[in-house]
Amino acid sequence: MAAVVQAGPLEVLLVEDDDGDAMLVEEYLLDFGEPVNLRRARTIADAIEQLAEVDCVLLDLGLPDSVGLDGLHELDRRGSAAIVVLTGDSDARRGRSAVGSGAQDYLVKSQIDGRLLGRTLQYAVERQRAELVTRQLHEARLQERENERLERGLLPSALLGEDPSLTVSTRYEPGHQQLVLGGDFYDAVRTPDGRVHVVVGDVCGHGPDEAALGVCLRIAWRTLVLAGVPAVHVLPVLQQVLVSERSSAMLFATACMVTVAPDRDRLDVYLAGHPAPVLVRGSAAELVEDSTRGVPLGVLPNATWEPVEVPVPPGWAVLVYTDGLVEGRDRDGEQLWSEGLVALLARQLEAADPRWRQDPGRVLTALIDAVKVDRPRRTDDLAALLLVHAREPGPA
Repeated sequence: MAAVVQAGPLEVLLVEDDDGDAMLVEEYLLDFGEPVNLRRARTIADAIEQLAEVDCVLLDLGLPDSVGLDGLHELDRRGSAAIVVLTGDSDARRGRSAVGSGAQDYLVKSQIDGRLLGRTLQYAVERQRAELVTRQLHEARLQERENERLERGLLPSALLGEDPSLTVSTRYEPGHQQLVLGGDFYDAVRTPDGRVHVVVGDVCGHGPDEAALGVCLRIAWRTLVLAGVPAVHVLPVLQQVLVSERSSAMLFATACMVTVAPDRDRLDVYLAGHPAPVLVRGSAAELVEDSTRGVPLGVLPNATWEPVEVPVPPGWAVLVYTDGLVEGRDRDGEQLWSEGLVALLARQLEAADPRWRQDPGRVLTALIDAVKVDRPRRTDDLAALLLVHAREPGPA
């Protein structure tokens, strides 16, 4: 078997209360011929103080402050260093039990020499590192699968039914921390009365708690809408859900809800601390007026949210998004903000095929790509939903 390559001196902590045995170990390691930095502890308590500074622990099981395998369990619980157990001839069976309890290997004191001791320590360290990498990879895969499950809850398929006049396109992109899921969510639902309801929301922060809360809010929103709860009452109920489900009183969420009238000639826009959506009339883009913008969900206990009524001509479109789309920075640190997004979208519409409403997803993708080029420094997740009325305007 080839020798394990150690990048630098092996840092070894000998936990041994017998001075004679400690001197033998030191001599064995001098005979090994490869660099080893040996330090000493006489008790488990002393060893714990030095544990973070070593690659490997050489542990005698007969110590004054531990019984049986208790010392091994304590060191294994507190650090990531490899542990090799030293045993006497009479307790080799306990050495084998130690391997089953977390030690990388065991050695019988009367049967070791410098070469065996040194190689055992090296191999123990490499096995420990390999196990640590394997464990981290497994945990990363579990987290990735959990993120996928949460994303399915945050980013569902729209329920628009058979409505050829409307097309919804969506896009979600994580920030730079690929394994840390945010709480951005969206949804779109058509109710039996012919209205279409859209929501885009953002739970502050990143992580599984925020993502799970986003899933909870999104599902609650869809349930309320499908149950026929009037739009003006939906956000107050969502706030109650948020307050009852959040893991910290500091968590809040912003939301934009849009209700499209059955005749598709009016939008009711509700803003709970959220960026104003962008309205497209013909080839012109503008921000929806936000004078009735309310506070985010979870901030004021008795908050209410009133709609802005927006009359729209045939062939309209509305873009709803989270702040991750507009808070990216350029190389000078300047942010895009919503006004910059409107300007970018206007340029995209000028360059687009006049029939872009037949494939609005291409426009949304081009817009987000343009944002990333214009403001490449982005750390927050973004979610965007583009709802398009496909019927083209008639002649003026």
